[in-house]
Amino acid sequence: MLGFEEIDSTNVADAGGKGAHLGELSRIDGIPVPDGFCVTTEAFQRVVAEAPSVDTALDRLSRVEPDDRAAIRTLSADLRRIVEGIAVPDDLEAAIGASLARLGAHDSYAVRSSATAEDLPTASFAGQQDSYLNITGLPAILRHVRRCWASLFTERAVTYRRRHGFDHRKVRMAVVVQRMVFPDAAGVLFTADPVTSNRKIATVEAGWGLGEALVSGLAAGDVFTVRDDQVLTTAVAAKPRSVQASPGGGTREAPVEPQRREQPALTDAQVVRLVRLGRRIEAHFGRPQDIEWCLTGEDFHILQSRPITTLFPIPATDDQDDHIYLSVGHQQMMTDAMRPLGLSLWQLTTPSPMHEAGGRLFVDVVPILATPAGRAGLLQTLGRADPLTRDALQTVLDRRGFLRSLPDDDSGTAPAGDPPAPIATDPAVVTRLIRRNQESVATLRREIQELSGPALLDFILADIAELKRTLFSPQSHQVIMAAMEAAWWLNDHLETWLGEKNAADALTQSVPHNVTSQMGLALLDVADTIRPHTDVVAFLRRVVDEGRDGDAFLPELAGLTGGPEARDAIRGYLEEYGMRCAGEIDITRTRWSENPAALVPTLLGNIDNFEPGAGRRRFAQGLQESRRKERELLGRLRALPDGEHKAAETKRMIDRVRTFAGYREYPKYGMVSRYLAYKQALLREADRLVHTGVLREREDIFFLRFQELQHVVRTGDADAGLIAARREAFRSQEALTPPRVLTSDGEAVNGHYRRDDAPPGALAGLPVSAGTIEGRARVVTDMARADLQAGDILVTAYTDPGWTPLFVTAAGLVTEVGGLMTHGAVIAREYGLPAVVGVERATRLIRDGQRIRVHGTDGYVQILA
Repeated sequence: MLGFEEIDSTNVADAGGKGAHLGELSRIDGIPVPDGFCVTTEAFQRVVAEAPSVDTALDRLSRVEPDDRAAIRTLSADLRRIVEGIAVPDDLEAAIGASLARLGAHDSYAVRSSATAEDLPTASFAGQQDSYLNITGLPAILRHVRRCWASLFTERAVTYRRRHGFDHRKVRMAVVVQRMVFPDAAGVLFTADPVTSNRKIATVEAGWGLGEALVSGLAAGDVFTVRDDQVLTTAVAAKPRSVQASPGGGTREAPVEPQRREQPALTDAQVVRLVRLGRRIEAHFGRPQDIEWCLTGEDFHILQSRPITTLFPIPATDDQDDHIYLSVGHQQMMTDAMRPLGLSLWQLTTPSPMHEAGGRLFVDVVPILATPAGRAGLLQTLGRADPLTRDALQTVLDRRGFLRSLPDDDSGTAPAGDPPAPIATDPAVVTRLIRRNQESVATLRREIQELSGPALLDFILADIAELKRTLFSPQSHQVIMAAMEAAWWLNDHLETWLGEKNAADALTQSVPHNVTSQMGLALLDVADTIRPHTDVVAFLRRVVDEGRDGDAFLPELAGLTGGPEARDAIRGYLEEYGMRCAGEIDITRTRWSENPAALVPTLLGNIDNFEPGAGRRRFAQGLQESRRKERELLGRLRALPDGEHKAAETKRMIDRVRTFAGYREYPKYGMVSRYLAYKQALLREADRLVHTGVLREREDIFFLRFQELQHVVRTGDADAGLIAARREAFRSQEALTPPRVLTSDGEAVNGHYRRDDAPPGALAGLPVSAGTIEGRARVVTDMARADLQAGDILVTAYTDPGWTPLFVTAAGLVTEVGGLMTHGAVIAREYGLPAVVGVERATRLIRDGQRIRVHGTDGYVQILA
C-alpha cells in the first residue's frame, strides 16, 4: 500500500498513471484532492503470478491477428473471468483494511483502476479501464479491487493497447481507493480548447450530481469557455437526469428538479475560480491538462488530471510575441512526421527559418504580414496555390487584435503582380541548368566516397552550400516562375476570352525535361523487359506474396530464364531513380535503391495492365493531345475581335509554358540525389560508430540532429537516453495530424472552401488537373501495398514525386493535401489525369472500392455508390 503522501510522478510503475497523478496533484499547494491510497502493482503481479491460467490466456492473446475482433472479445472475457475469480490473499486483505482505517471513519470510497500505461503524455487510455463509486465495506472494496484488476483485459483496453503498441504483459494494474465525495455538480476542465487547440482558452463542462452523467452520455453538460479570467461563452444544456450516490452503495440515475434542469450548474465566478485551479495544475505539469473535478457547496475537489494527448505542439520560441505558422509539409506534399536528422538537414537546406513542432516544420509568416503589401501578396499567392491555407490564414487575420502590431489595410486591393520573369523562351536555358546540376552531383558522389569521421560531416555541411546554390539559383527561379506565370496567364485569359477553364492543364501534357513524369513512364519500359519471361513474373509475385523487403531478391533473378535482363533493367532504373521514395524530403526515409522490393507491386501492375510500348505511346498521346488542344484554342481565338493578336500572345505563352514547365521537377530531383549520397556516407559512418560501441544500431543517427551527430563523431560520445527518448517521441508524433496554420496560442486552423458551386453531398477540393473521370476508388496509404487496376482512381493523403509510378495506372487522383503547383498536381496535368487535391478527410470519407466521379475542372468529388 502507498498513501497519496508517498506518491509522486516518479511512481507510475508502482501506482499506475492515475495513482501517480493523484499523488502529484495532492502535493500542489492549494489543490484539494480527496485523500486515499494505492494498492500497488506489486499486489497485482503477485496475485496474477499465482494464477497460471492468466499466463496461458495471454499467450493465446498475443497470437491473435489484430483485426480478429471475435477472438479478442472471447479471450478478453476469459481473462477477466479468471482475474475476478482470484482470491485476495489474507495478508493483502489485512493491508487494505489497515489503509482504510488510516483514512479514518469514512463509509464510502471510490475504487479506481490505475494502469501503468495510463494518463501518459502520448496515450491517455481514458475510459479503457473501470472505476467504481460509492463502495462501502471491506468485502465490497476487495471485490471491486479484483474487478479493477480484471478491467485491464476489457476488449476496449486490449484493442487500444494493440493499436498503440503496448505489450499486454508489460502493463500492470494498481488500484486507487479514495474517499468518496458527494458533489452538487461535477464535470471536466480542459485547460486548452479541445476543438481548436487554443492554449489560452479553457473549456469547462459541468452537470448536476456525479460526473458519470457526462461521461456516460446520460446528460449533456453546460459548456463554458474562459480566457484571461473572463467567461467568453456559455451554453447551458437541458439536464433532465443526473447520477447520484445510491444509499445502498453504488450509483443510480435520478431526475433533476424541473426548475434546475436549465439552470447553469456553475456560476461565472465559480467557472473562473475553477479555471484558475486548472492553470495552477497546468503550470505544475508543464502542459495542458484534462481535469476531472467536482463541487460540494463552494468547495472544488480535483479528482484527476491527465495530459491532453490530442493537441498539436507549438513551436518553441524565446519571446512572447504573436506568431502565425504555415505548414511546410502541406506545401511539400509530405505531412508525415520527420526524424531529427531529417528535420535538421531540411532546415540546413532551406533559405527561410523553419520552426519545429510535432516532428514537422513550419514557417512564421508574421514578418511577411507586417506590411499591407506583404500581406496582400501572400494571400494572393496562397489563393492561387492552396485556398485552404489561404482561408485558414485569413481566418486568423480577421480576428482583430491577434497581431496587435499589424498595420491596417483598407485598400481592399492586392498590389499588382511582379512583371514576368526577365528570361527568354529558350530551351537551351533548361538544358544548361540540368547539365550543371548533373555535373555537380557527379562531383559530390566522387569526392564523398573516401571520407569518414569529422571530415565527412564537415564536407557534407560545406556541400549543402553547393546544394543551395543549385537549388535556389536566380536563373532556376526565373525558369520556374516563368512557367507558373505563363500557366496563370493562359488560364486567366482563355477563361475570359473563350470560357475555357484551366486550359493550361491540357497544354502542358508531355512537356520535355520533366524528370518525375519520365520516371513513371520508365517503369513501364522495365515492365516491357520483364513481361515476356513468365518465370520472372511468377518469382516477383512470390516476392510480393511473401512480403519480402530489401534487395536480396535481385541476385536470385540470375538463375531464371530472362532473369539477368530483368535484374539489369531494375538496376538501371534504380541508377536513374533509386534516390526517390515516398516522403523523400526526409533523408531518413528508405529509398528505392535501399529497398527495391517496394517497387515490385507497381511493376507487376504495369505488367498486368499495359501492353508493350505503353511508355512511349503514353508520352506520344499526351503530346498529340497538347498540340490538338493548342490548334483548337488558337483557331477559336482567331475568330474573335482582335483575334490575331490574341492568338499570337497565346501562342507565345504556350511556347513559354511548354519550354519551362518540365524543369519545375528537376531541382528537387537534384536535391534528393545529393541526399542519397549524404545518407549512404552517413550510414557508413554509423556502422563505424556501432562497431566502436558509440551507437547501439546504425539507425540511431536518424534520431540525432546534424549538429549533434557532428559532436558524436568528434567526441565518440553519444547520449543513449536522448536517442531512446527521441524514438519514443517520434512514435507519438506519427499519430498527430499537422494543421495548415498554427498560431502561437496553439490554435490549429485548417480552413474551408468558401464556395457553393458543388452539388449537394460532393466533397469540395482544389481543381488542379482538368477533366472528369468516373471509376473505382482505391484508397492507398502505403505505395508499396497499392493494388491499382487500369481505370482506378487513386485516393490518398498526399503524393510527392515518389508516388509517380502509380499515376501511370490511375485514371484520376484525389488527395487530402496539395496545391496547384505541388508535385502531384504537376504530374497529374502532364499525364492528363483529372485531379482534385485538398479534399479534407478524403481517405476516411471515401471507402476503398466505392465508385466515385472526379471533377478535375471544377474541383469536387462525388461518391456514386
